[in-house]
Amino acid sequence: MADRERQVSAAETTAASGGSSDFVLPFQTVASRVMGRMVRLAGTVDAVLKRHAYPEPVSEALGQALALTALLGTALKFEGRLTLQTKSDGPLEFLVADFSTPGFVRGYAGVDTARYAALAASGQPIRQGALFGKGHLAMTIDPGGDMQRYQGIVALEGSTLIEAALTYFRQSEQLPTFIRLAIAREKLAGGDWTWRVGGLLLQHVSPEGGRTADELASAEERGLLLGEDDDSWSRVSILASTVEDHELVDPTLAPERLLYRLFHEEGVRVTPVQRIEEYCTCSRERVLGFLTRFGAAELSDMKEPDGTIAVTCEFCSKRYPFRDEDLG
Repeated sequence: MADRERQVSAAETTAASGGSSDFVLPFQTVASRVMGRMVRLAGTVDAVLKRHAYPEPVSEALGQALALTALLGTALKFEGRLTLQTKSDGPLEFLVADFSTPGFVRGYAGVDTARYAALAASGQPIRQGALFGKGHLAMTIDPGGDMQRYQGIVALEGSTLIEAALTYFRQSEQLPTFIRLAIAREKLAGGDWTWRVGGLLLQHVSPEGGRTADELASAEERGLLLGEDDDSWSRVSILASTVEDHELVDPTLAPERLLYRLFHEEGVRVTPVQRIEEYCTCSRERVLGFLTRFGAAELSDMKEPDGTIAVTCEFCSKRYPFRDEDLG
């Protein structure tokens, strides 16, 4: 067994996160060689959602998007950025979740308040599919530098974030994939609220040497992806489907313990966690550079009654005020 890997045993009770509440834990099942990652976010997702104070269903969607982006972004084999973005005709007009290596996330959403109020007025629970409506979900991988960006797009047809992501992997990546996301809003002893989100992602790993042309053609004829009909994949995905939402977000349940609970029949190995933090790339210098692109008439139209031009970052909500002398 490699030094950076270790097999989880029933006796382990210490969290692999080393006490961190924001992390992605990569793992692999031993018998079936299915690759997976588990995510838990607490401080990061709580800071993002509290800062924006969206309606609860919108916060839940953005929290799940942040968790999914962390799960996908930590699989990047190079320095770069992965962005998940939706745009649709529902009350949740757009949503952006951004991951930058090695483990930084940020996100925000745009809400049509009139359409949201009309949806909420029905008195029925707001389904995520109705919140998104129809549109598309895009995943963009940007390696930076001179390397070319890659973008995959799938339709949102009243679907949930998980359903759209699974469609993306089926159509764009052609990988058998399992995704489960859970989010919880808990009341603390002092009366304040805090957000937690957790998730589990599994993907099939092709056997060494791949498949023959006949095997590929046979799977395609049956409408299956490569490996989707493997007994090992079926077995592991069934085991993964038994996970409960509360297990994914429970801070008292060590992640290794949960993985052992799910996959002890298979055996499971974990590699070191990847810590996740909130970040933002905005700065006064960047905003100033943006404003200098406008002409005098356009800048005059932007001024507030006190003569300043104020720009607020969509991601972190930081406000940058400028006066005429700042703009030269």
